[in-house]
Amino acid sequence: MILERLFGRKANPIAAVYDAIVASARQPHFYENLGVPDTLDGRFDLIVLHLFLVLDRMKGEDERFRQNLTDYFFMDMDRSLREIGVGDLTVGKKVRKMAEAFYGRINAYQNASELGAEQWREALQRNVYGGNVSAHVTSLAEWVEASRAKLAVQSAQDILQAKVEFA
Repeated sequence: MILERLFGRKANPIAAVYDAIVASARQPHFYENLGVPDTLDGRFDLIVLHLFLVLDRMKGEDERFRQNLTDYFFMDMDRSLREIGVGDLTVGKKVRKMAEAFYGRINAYQNASELGAEQWREALQRNVYGGNVSAHVTSLAEWVEASRAKLAVQSAQDILQAKVEFA
């Protein structure tokens, strides 16, 4: 008990929520059944999509949590770039490009969530599928809508405790 207090790490609730987001985004179903490219870009796009869904659900609930979760995402992207061998001198530029992509996607998804299913298909086609025509875009858009509905009935407290459930 004493050693645990001295040397144990305090649980990071932001990390736990982020881990739940990443775990869902890495589900083989997206790559095998929905045609999402199993590439660095495809994985990035799915993490951003899942992150958007949580950030959108928590809008008006806990703005500090939303900012901390976004900051954690960027720290993870920085760490991931370093792990795959990107040099220190170029990490900042790559993270900046990722930030531009992130905020562009967040804006597109926010617009889509306000306008409807057709806009979701267009935003997903452009971002997740890289503009390539995909027969799976409608299925992914349906998953997004089902996930938004499922997140809407989850309490903010459950989400803050990393009990995040997508469709």
